[in-house]
Amino acid sequence: MRRFVLPALFSLAACATLAAAQTPALADSTGPGAANGWPFAVGERMTFEGKFGWLPVGRAEVMIDARDTVRGHETYRVRFSVNGGPSWFGVHDNYTSWFDAKTLVSYRYFQDIREGRYKRTSTYDIYPDQGIYTRNGTDTNVTVPAPLDDESFLYFIRTVPLSVGLHYEWNRYFMADRNPVIVDVVRKEEIEVPAGKFTCYVLRPTIKTTGIFAEGGHAEVWISADDRRLIVQMKSGLSFGSLNLYLKSYTLGGADTTRATGH
Repeated sequence: MRRFVLPALFSLAACATLAAAQTPALADSTGPGAANGWPFAVGERMTFEGKFGWLPVGRAEVMIDARDTVRGHETYRVRFSVNGGPSWFGVHDNYTSWFDAKTLVSYRYFQDIREGRYKRTSTYDIYPDQGIYTRNGTDTNVTVPAPLDDESFLYFIRTVPLSVGLHYEWNRYFMADRNPVIVDVVRKEEIEVPAGKFTCYVLRPTIKTTGIFAEGGHAEVWISADDRRLIVQMKSGLSFGSLNLYLKSYTLGGADTTRATGH
């Protein structure tokens, strides 16, 4: 598996087709409008520690570091980094997502992957109005209406209503052949992580393929049941053990006044 397990676990929509699950209620998948306000802002930062069983395996961090402009569109710029891995397989991955500050639609997604001897750099430019995306300026493919990349999908999920028993289906991942994305809200519980105690909704994705969210892996994601909608914990049972991410620290965002150079 070329993509390291920590970033794959962090991104609900990461390179996978999620399988449907039977639940009693089908939720509205539109999410609240921008006029209602998002549960995040520029300056928000979440830091995670990764463990394989009890063994520390790395650190992940995600932050909204600025407002930016892509092809005239006002966007959030989100940076996600992963550093760690065993001594014989160093991991230093960096991802950046630019998505619309009002609709969360993705316009650009950058990957810089350094995992052992494997290295890859990709820039995806996404054109929702044209229904296409490109990779590294070429390789044009068809996208979906209102597309989301790996990171913008995670922020989108933080905006939708959560209640035990809800079942979500989305055809919004920007690589059309990897849809639908399906998420079930399975329970509500209080947990304790290094960052403190939180009451959370537990979300369960299921995947039709091998990997982090494979069927039978019982992957779950904990989101705080408050206005912050923090990502608090993630777990996935694999054939060779359990991989977990725990929220270690967080900083809430402030007023969206930080600006970056336009692109």
